[in-house]
Amino acid sequence: MQDTITAVINPADEECAYLEGSRLDTLKNYYQSGALRVKAATQIGANTASIIGDAVRKSLLYGSITCPGGNMYPCRRYAACLRDLTYFLRYATYAMLAADVSILDERVLNGLRETYLSLGVPIEPTIQAVQAMKEVVTERVGAEAGQEMGIYLDHIVAGLS
Repeated sequence: MQDTITAVINPADEECAYLEGSRLDTLKNYYQSGALRVKAATQIGANTASIIGDAVRKSLLYGSITCPGGNMYPCRRYAACLRDLTYFLRYATYAMLAADVSILDERVLNGLRETYLSLGVPIEPTIQAVQAMKEVVTERVGAEAGQEMGIYLDHIVAGLS
């Protein structure tokens, strides 16, 4: 796991170079968006349960997946789905704060698709739930912060696809 600051400074240090040009621009952009990212993370953390609940209602709750015989039935499977969505949201928030998708690759996506396939977890409904989560987060934190967070939720979708 590496944040933007480390990702910029470490290569410069290895080259014994001062930060210039695009490296400074990267840090400038990171710092300028910092307050927005922290505010979004605060709102997401304070509203995690309702964000997950709304995302499930938008994407999964009224489909066959929650009926007897569906992959979110019985309650144990439903709880596992909520747990995984919470996990995705938490790590996407970490990645947003660090401005680094590699956190998701290392901590969430590495082997996830294969694990889900081996367990019979349906990928398409999972993707729909993450996309619904993106919509709900945007509604909660506003368009600009939602767009920033969307980068990381989209990365999860791409990793599952």
